[in-house]
Amino acid sequence: MNPLKLLSLFLACALTAQAQLAVTVSPVKITGQRVIVPLALTNHLPQSVESARAMCAVLDAQGRMVGQTAKWVIGGAPNRPALSPQAGTTYNFVITSAHPLETTNLTARIVLNRVILEHGQITNANAVVSMTAAAK
Repeated sequence: MNPLKLLSLFLACALTAQAQLAVTVSPVKITGQRVIVPLALTNHLPQSVESARAMCAVLDAQGRMVGQTAKWVIGGAPNRPALSPQAGTTYNFVITSAHPLETTNLTARIVLNRVILEHGQITNANAVVSMTAAAK
């Protein structure tokens, strides 16, 4: 393969890797019977993200579910506007446990299952979302 073609292919892959909705999941915070899971979202896509729906499950050290919820983390409500390109926002999942929390060793599993771009364009969330864990 021509070295120039190889270089341009590499650069194209690097540029498309940046075109994403980046989600950083911070460590779980526990307050009484409430579990708070902070998210930081940054739009690296060329168009606005009108709305995004995520599911959060909180697991204990044995992998048992302590609680779960699904919410619109971008859009979906008047106080949650669309996320413009190169903009960022935060969202806190708050899950109340029905039982007293016996452990502080909890982990959160986040899945963005619906991402709607400008003009109502529904996209494959697996293709545009990049999830990372924040440093503890």
